[in-house]
Order: sequence, then structure tokens, then C-alpha cells
Amino acid sequence: ASAKPQFGNAVKFNDNWRFMLSDVKEGAKPDFDDSRWRMLDLPHDWSVEGLYSPDRASCTGYLPGGIGWYRKTFDVPESEKDRKVFIYFEGVYNQSEVFINGTSVGKRPNGYISFMYDLTPFIKFGQKNVISVRVDHSLERDSRWYTGSGIYRDVYLVFASPVHIDLWGVYFKATTITDKKADISIETTLKNELQAAAGIQISYEITDPVTGKTQVALSKKLKVDANTKASFVQNIAITSPKRWSLEQPNLYTLKTIVKQDGKIIDQNEQKIGIRALTFDANKGFALNGAWTKVKGVCIHHDAGCLGAAVPREVWKRRLINLKAMGCNAIRLSHNPQAPDIYELCDEIGMLVIDEAFDEWEFPKRKWITGWNNGTPEYQGSASFFN
Repeated sequence: ASAKPQFGNAVKFNDNWRFMLSDVKEGAKPDFDDSRWRMLDLPHDWSVEGLYSPDRASCTGYLPGGIGWYRKTFDVPESEKDRKVFIYFEGVYNQSEVFINGTSVGKRPNGYISFMYDLTPFIKFGQKNVISVRVDHSLERDSRWYTGSGIYRDVYLVFASPVHIDLWGVYFKATTITDKKADISIETTLKNELQAAAGIQISYEITDPVTGKTQVALSKKLKVDANTKASFVQNIAITSPKRWSLEQPNLYTLKTIVKQDGKIIDQNEQKIGIRALTFDANKGFALNGAWTKVKGVCIHHDAGCLGAAVPREVWKRRLINLKAMGCNAIRLSHNPQAPDIYELCDEIGMLVIDEAFDEWEFPKRKWITGWNNGTPEYQGSASFFN
């Protein structure tokens, strides 16, 4: 469930952004003078910095939205000119547009979905580059809860070989589990952005969560055609599997290595859990064969007075305290949330009930003024796609 890029060399891109809470007409121009703008580090939520007012909407916590601009100047070394350069946002609230050196590379209306753009065609290698992000939360009465505003999750700059693991390109599942062995399936999607076919070797290593030893290691030679994606499935058996459970959240480490001509061109490392889920209309839910009551709470993506840009340490403390109170599950209301939350639930042993949208074609009650008063200002995601 982690939303990190999972390919290439992903470098956090949070430091030293310029910010202005205003709709700046020429905010995307590379030579625009932003020296008087505020300097800050991401993640950032501008709404929680604002003034509470009864004239604001209850659905936004009586805090302002508006339009804001973020800009960052950065170098890309000449040595990277044969590589791909991407920018990856874990979440921007909302209706964002991203520019690189004055050129728009895309818009994203959804404020909770992670997304990525290819910057390569517009990068000036060995020179200064300017990334600009316009965030439009002017329709601020757009939710039934506090959303925050701005680039409120982590940002990554990703450098990758033209032949690389695709975005979120490694998918794992256990097919059968016994005390003696677990049969697992790993589906890997590779992307070849070259004009010629590429012969590659793909290897997998799985590390035991207790001993730290590599239990499984195997490799396979493959071919990926020019300018295409290709998916490959590899079946692996793990002996004496250590199941993931609420009491013992065992997490193996799956490492995927891609080589071309004997040289590593990409690799991915992620935590995986081996567990069996059973759903029965008469008996309910079972985890690893044990019938289990799901006892939990609903949480939104903010942390009260801290706003929507929530440090990982805050989530960890909250989740540990909730588990100590007797919770074994978290319902993420009502949208995809930060990768930190999913990772922490995996680590401490919490079930997750995830959600994609709060509403479909018809808006819920998002009050324009006051409480239980008025009509929604914003219709929802169906305004942008069916």
C-alpha cells in the first residue's frame, strides 16, 4: 500500500521551497523574481497557519483556503543527462498544476492521490532549473472535514535509467500458505524508454524478518521491447514462513534488482507480509485462520492543530496508543492517506480498511456558511471524471 515511487534513485525534494499565498500571474516563469517569497520546507499546510473566522465554513474548520504558489530552483548535474528525471508528489491539496522551466507538465484535481511527471524533456542539465506548483483551493468548501491546503506530503525527485521498474511496478501476493512453506507470486512491470529492445536480468532476494538472512535468491533473463512496458510473474517458495499477524507483525524484505550487461540499472526494496485473509458471510473475518473481531476507529488525514502536514512521529505515537487501547484496525476516512500510515500499520500490527472517495456522483453536505446551512460549493471528483 506504500505510495512511494519504488524505482530509480528517489531523493526527497522537500527543502528550500519559496511560497506565496496569492495567485501570481507569472508564477511559472523561470526568471520570475521570487526572492521576497517566504522560504520553507515541505510538507506544508497553509490553511492551519491562517486565522479562524465564523465567516468561514464549518466543513473547513473555519480556516481559509485560497490559491498558493510554490517554487524551487535546483541543479541537475551534466552527468545525469543520459538518465530520466521525474518528480513525484505524495499529495497536493488540491487542483494542482506543475511547471518545469515555464512548461506545464500536468494538472491533478484530486488532493489525496500520489502522482508523478516526467521532467526529462524540459530539464537543463548542468544548469539551473525551476519547478513551480500552483495550488488552487479557492473553492474551499469542498469537503465535510478539514482538508488543509498546499503540498502537504513529501516530494521526491527520481533519477532513473531509461530501462527501469515502472511506477509502483512490483506487486507481491501469497497464493498458498502452510506451516512448511508459502508459495508467493511477484509481478514486476518494467518500462523500456529506449528506441531499441533491451535484454535484462531480473533478480529477487527475500530476507528473513528474524534472522536477517537471505532465504530466497533467484534470477531470470528477459527481453523488453523498445518504448513499451512488460510485466513478468515469478513464483517463489519460502520455507517455514513467519506469518504477519496482529501480535507478531513479521515483515520480510523483498529486493528486486534489474541488471543490463552485468550492471545494476535499477533496484527496489520493500517490506512484505505473508498472511491469509478469510471473509465468510456467516462467520465473519479470519486472519491466518483465526476468527477475529475487527475493532478499530476512523481517522482522517490531519492531526488536529498540527493541520494536514503530519510528521511520521506523530502518526506512530497515535497508532501505538490506539493499539494499546485495544484497537486492531484503522479505517482511513475517506480517502487514500500518507504512505507513512500504511507502513506504520504494517510495522506495529494493525489492519487497514482503506477508502478511495467520500462521494461519487452526488455531493454530500459541505456547508458554505455556518453549520447545516447552504449548498455545496464544490460538487466533488465526478466533476472531473466519471
